[in-house]
Amino acid sequence: MYGDQQQIRGHRCVRIKASLQDRVTSTPFLTKEILVHSYGKEARICETPNTKLSLVFSQSRPMDLVELEQLLEAVGWSRRPVRRVRKALDNSLLRVGLWRHDPRIPRLVGFARCTGDGVLEATVWDVAVHPLYQGSGLGRQLMDYILDALKEMGTERATLFADPGVLPFYDRLGWELEPNGHRCGFWYSN
Repeated sequence: MYGDQQQIRGHRCVRIKASLQDRVTSTPFLTKEILVHSYGKEARICETPNTKLSLVFSQSRPMDLVELEQLLEAVGWSRRPVRRVRKALDNSLLRVGLWRHDPRIPRLVGFARCTGDGVLEATVWDVAVHPLYQGSGLGRQLMDYILDALKEMGTERATLFADPGVLPFYDRLGWELEPNGHRCGFWYSN
């Protein structure tokens, strides 16, 4: 959950209460040491109803561009030139992978990235959860993770660009949607 919602100057604002340190950092199958070694110090366990499945958010685990492309194609996006994708990732403020943990080969099942200055503004792009993993709250947790990370950077405001078909999802998460129903929404930190 994002926290308290309130009206400020006609905008619905969301106050983030939780921080990355307050989240689950180990499970019986995935110790904190393995989590940090495989996914980085900011990694966090993604809660799932399937107790035999370990999912992890990570900002620092390297992403295979072919695997990322397969994920984006699975959600119905068109192919992008690999060189441009690499450059976009390199120039992103924040890159988050949602990984299905496997001791040998973790699999990328979700992704999002942000651009911006990391202080005043950030823009969330390319939010995707593989269709086989949709419908169990992973998209909500991915957005929680992103907003927690932006909050810890001190970012005051985030803009989101998304396909019109998924805007109701972001509305349910508390984003203030652009009044004409276009592809963007807004989040304000308090």
